[in-house]
Amino acid sequence: QVQLVESGGGLVQAGDSLRLSCAASGRTLSSYAMGWFRQAPGKEREFVAAISRNSGITYYADSVKGRFTISRDNAKNTVYLQMNSLNPEDTGVYYCAAKGLALFNIVVATDGGRYDYWGQGTQVTVSS
Repeated sequence: QVQLVESGGGLVQAGDSLRLSCAASGRTLSSYAMGWFRQAPGKEREFVAAISRNSGITYYADSVKGRFTISRDNAKNTVYLQMNSLNPEDTGVYYCAAKGLALFNIVVATDGGRYDYWGQGTQVTVSS
């Protein structure tokens, strides 16, 4: 079992930056590929970014590419999502997730159903 706890969300203005953190406990995070997803009010959950177990591969949704950066520190059992140039369309609850199987490609990484563990989410609100 892996427990994931997100933090770092908040209310910011358009153009601001935030860094989300996802701290893991229970098992070492290095065994898992990690992803960030978000869900806006009235919308389905969507993929944001993902990173392989050794940080060698990253994927991003087109809507955040060039603005968001996913990273991880396996020694700290923590994954990060640096979000720059935020806009109101980035508003939502952000969830981190862990995927235990070795297969990691763009199809698998972007599919929330392939992840094994989820955090409780952290709210990000961007005002215009």
